[in-house]
Amino acid sequence: MGEAEAPPSPAVMSRSVFYDGCPGCAMERKLESSKGIPYKEFIFVGITTIASSLPISSLFPFLYFMIEDLHVAKKEQDIGLYAGFLGASYMVGRCFASLFWGVVADRIGRKPIIKFSILSVVIFNTLFGLSVRYWMAIATRFLLGALNGMLAPVKAYSIEVCRPEHQALGLSIVSTGWGIGLVVGPAIGGYFAQPAKQYPNIFSEKSIFGRFPYFLPCLCISLIALVVLISCIWLPETLHKHKNVEGGIEMIDNSRSTLEEDSHKQKNLYKNWPLISSIIAYCVFTLHDTAYSEIFSLWAVSDKKYGGLSFSSKEVGQVLAVAGAGLLVYQLFIYRSVHRFLGSVNSSRVASITIITGTSLLQNNAVSQSQRGAANGISTTAMSFFKAIAPAGAGALFSWTQKRQNAAFFPGDQMIFFILNLIELVGLVLTFKPFLAIPN
Repeated sequence: MGEAEAPPSPAVMSRSVFYDGCPGCAMERKLESSKGIPYKEFIFVGITTIASSLPISSLFPFLYFMIEDLHVAKKEQDIGLYAGFLGASYMVGRCFASLFWGVVADRIGRKPIIKFSILSVVIFNTLFGLSVRYWMAIATRFLLGALNGMLAPVKAYSIEVCRPEHQALGLSIVSTGWGIGLVVGPAIGGYFAQPAKQYPNIFSEKSIFGRFPYFLPCLCISLIALVVLISCIWLPETLHKHKNVEGGIEMIDNSRSTLEEDSHKQKNLYKNWPLISSIIAYCVFTLHDTAYSEIFSLWAVSDKKYGGLSFSSKEVGQVLAVAGAGLLVYQLFIYRSVHRFLGSVNSSRVASITIITGTSLLQNNAVSQSQRGAANGISTTAMSFFKAIAPAGAGALFSWTQKRQNAAFFPGDQMIFFILNLIELVGLVLTFKPFLAIPN
């Protein structure tokens, strides 16, 4: 009669023990019985990621004009520097708080952190659109980054809602949603910033959108985030919560593979080289991506006499929207086949569009579920630090290159793209042995 000593209400299945009332066990049971792609859960992953990422780069198309309107740059060549600090403020905030949110997600669950993060977008992105001083813009962006702890738990979530054969697709959806947000955000900014100037027949200079020329794109993004926040009511939890004999709550990783859990749970995350090496490579590539996004927008809207294109914010938004369409098609319909044929590492080496997904997959496979939120928190903290450096450094670099239009070696903007290519080369080198360690 060994059943009397068993934990409360377990159901012994073919590979796992499931506990009644535990959301993680409910998800495991579902995955045991269903081998298909979890479309509903992946849709939640996609829309929450998009809502979280929309405000990050939505200011890029009008950043140049916003700094002009706030009258903080005394010279036109210094606009890039102030724009870089404003762009970096979000990532500085996220750098300080990401590890905290990842650890909390391992304690109380993925769903509460995702919901709170979307709520922070609704509030602080709206306040950013109402900024009338440079310090207010900096402060609201910083708080938006610090309180938006979405990225770490959603990566863990995308792994936990599917079977191993679909994990590449799950993280690909995170990368796709993130990329769409980083492209659709600027498109919204480009089309709706300064509406009284772009659409004088619709918006009056005396209206709220005339007095706050960057409020309309922020309001649009906040409304999208609000709809997504409401949809989170139906978001299933994936973290295991088992009741112990005293009636308290204990977090337990009921992994499909007990051997995998035993091999991971004693590891110090900072001594886990497969995790740390993939994070370092990931950070270098995100540094490049963020710097490129910042520089492209500044370069595109700058005057032709400084080597720019003299684009309007709307034209920048159109260019980025086309790029986003290509990203969407590749990540959703092509990446799975590429990953299946080449694997996480080789697919990252041959196409920069897959680097973020590939390195994220390596990070999540290097740890167990009980450490996955913290591991993604470390990754997001490190990545945010590099992304904070990127816009500030890119803005300073942009201002410097505009002052050397007649230099003999890579004059003007040519130097910017030369340096960006060197950063990408460093990242590529970091994907090879002996530096990169592959998790078993």
